[in-house]
Amino acid sequence: MPEIVQADRGNTPSNARWNSSFFGHPMGLSTLFFTEMWERFSYYGMRALLMLFMTATAANGGLGFPTSKAGSIYGLYTALVYLVGLPGGWIADRIVGQRRAVLVGGIIIAFGHFSMAIPRLDTFYLGLGLIVIGTGLLKPNISTMVGALYTPEDARRDGGFSIFYMGINIGAMISPLVCGYLSHKYDWHWGFGAAGVGMTLGLIQYVAGGRFLGAAGLTSSGTEADLKLFQRGLGLSAVLIAAGSVAALTGAMSFSAEGISDVFGVLLFGIVVAFFVWLFAAKGYTGAERNRFWVILVLFIGSALFWSAFEQAGSTLNLFAERNTNLHAWDFPLWGPFVAEYFQSLNSVFIIALAPVFAWIWIALKHHEPSSTGKFSVGLIFVGLGFAVLIPVARGTAVSPWWLTLTYLLHTIGELCLSPVGLSAMTKLAPVRIGSLIMGVWFLSMAVGDYIGGRLASVYETFPLPTLFGIVAAFCIVVGALFVLLLKPMKRLAGGVS
Repeated sequence: MPEIVQADRGNTPSNARWNSSFFGHPMGLSTLFFTEMWERFSYYGMRALLMLFMTATAANGGLGFPTSKAGSIYGLYTALVYLVGLPGGWIADRIVGQRRAVLVGGIIIAFGHFSMAIPRLDTFYLGLGLIVIGTGLLKPNISTMVGALYTPEDARRDGGFSIFYMGINIGAMISPLVCGYLSHKYDWHWGFGAAGVGMTLGLIQYVAGGRFLGAAGLTSSGTEADLKLFQRGLGLSAVLIAAGSVAALTGAMSFSAEGISDVFGVLLFGIVVAFFVWLFAAKGYTGAERNRFWVILVLFIGSALFWSAFEQAGSTLNLFAERNTNLHAWDFPLWGPFVAEYFQSLNSVFIIALAPVFAWIWIALKHHEPSSTGKFSVGLIFVGLGFAVLIPVARGTAVSPWWLTLTYLLHTIGELCLSPVGLSAMTKLAPVRIGSLIMGVWFLSMAVGDYIGGRLASVYETFPLPTLFGIVAAFCIVVGALFVLLLKPMKRLAGGVS
């Protein structure tokens, strides 16, 4: 059994309500706020560089990959970041506790970014793998720890998560500016290194502020059987990695980024199909619960489609910013040239500005507030419109940066309509006994969307851009309109929940 550490009694959830040192919230929230801020700084800073670095020529310090290969790698990487959160959450719950999982995950992430700062192809791939593993341990568990700072009846809980969410967006807003500036001022690897420095700063303050977390995340609920299962899983993973490495080095098997990504895509599709077949075939559910399974399936499809478009911010839209946008129109006299990576900050800028507005809108609508399906419809239509506005100018090579800014504004509006709603809808629609499983499937929809979004970048150079953007826009808008037609049937199937 893993060791269970005796918790300090200074700030347990039972008396956390009296600790109001961080904007009226428990001081532990500050520790988690800045940890997540720096983790997101590292993630979005590196993501802003990733596609551009892979497609840049060797003469410009890049890897010189064609977009078909770079898109395959990007899609595989971003999908895995979400997918490994499922085992990462299980490991924390059953083996090490959230506190250790966040610490170990952050260390692995930092090593991953520093590996990418070394100008070698093998360390580049190693870095991506480490970041995936580390994010899987850190990302799902730090949010759980935020909730553990409050008692269930504490009225400050939702406000605490709102503050925490601001930390995410502050990190995501600053990092493309810093990492993008360093990558162009000095070298790509300076940008990757800056991401590692950000994660290191997050780890330092996480350890220093650990005393404010009290008992949050210290315990695990695993048994000896769970520990043995974890050990067998590690052993099997080590054997598979060793066998694959030997096969690749000896030439017994040939591996390519596109081939691995293709296999992963088939497996991902298979997992989705297998889950929903099992869900609908499983016994022991009431008729009302089975009706809600259909709602979950429809929202899953809508979510996957939305994120396949939205997450092209780091792939096709990043390439469009670099290759087709007049970046010099926004050069800063003191800062220097405006570079493509800076656009990656716009979504967070708009989120910070518009989130309070949307919160007010939903409150003002009161009984007329749209259902989850209605909000999904709006989200899909807006993310589609974000691509539609680019169609008239997509053939240009010196497009005004305001066009791309408008795209990110429309995408952010879509995100604010859909993203916060999805998690809430899953918690209401899922039967209590499989609530965590359904929540995991919701994140699976994001993995599917991210994978598709990355693979779409693979055809950036083979499809005319107006056609590519038009296809994405049409799919999203048509499905969004279809969701409008499904409002009444979905409401009936959901039993008034959705």
